[in-house]
Amino acid sequence: MKILVVYDTGSISRGAGAASGNTAKVAGTISEVLKEKGFDVDCVYVKDVDPASARNYDCLLAGSPTQWHRATGPIMQFLGRLAKAEFTGKLAAAFDTQLQIPLSGNAGRGIEKKLRKLGFKIVAPPLVTYVQGKKNVEGKNEIQLKEGELEKAKSWAEEVAKVLPK
Repeated sequence: MKILVVYDTGSISRGAGAASGNTAKVAGTISEVLKEKGFDVDCVYVKDVDPASARNYDCLLAGSPTQWHRATGPIMQFLGRLAKAEFTGKLAAAFDTQLQIPLSGNAGRGIEKKLRKLGFKIVAPPLVTYVQGKKNVEGKNEIQLKEGELEKAKSWAEEVAKVLPK
C-alpha cells in the first residue's frame, strides 16, 4: 500500500523546503507511524507536490491548519485539481490543527467533505490536533501544539494502519 500524506502548514523553513509548522509536525508523526507499520509513505508539503502524482497512491491523507474557520487555500486547491474518476474507491482521511476555542472552525471536516466528493472511501474520522499561543524566549507569541497532541496523532495513525490493507 502506497500512501501520500499531503499537508499545508503555517510555517516553512526554506533550508531544504522542509516545513517546520505544527501541521507539518503532525503530518511527519503520522508518516513515521505508518512507515513503522510497513507502509510505503511519502509526506509532502502541498506546494511541493504535483496533483497529477496523487493517482500513483492507494491512500491519501490530507491535512491543513484551520484558518478563518476552514482549510487553507493551497490544500483545497490541491484537492480541487484531482479528477474524481481517478480516485473513486481509493482510501483517504483528513487531519487538521486548530485552536481549542468556540467557533474556531474545522479544516478536517472540509477536507473530508472534498475527499468524499472525489469518490474516496474515508477510513477514519478527521484527526483534530490542538494548538495554543505561547510566549517564546524573546517574548513573542508563537503557536505551538498543545501537550499530548503528537501522541494523539500517533494513536490516530495506528488506528488508520489497522484498517489499511498491507
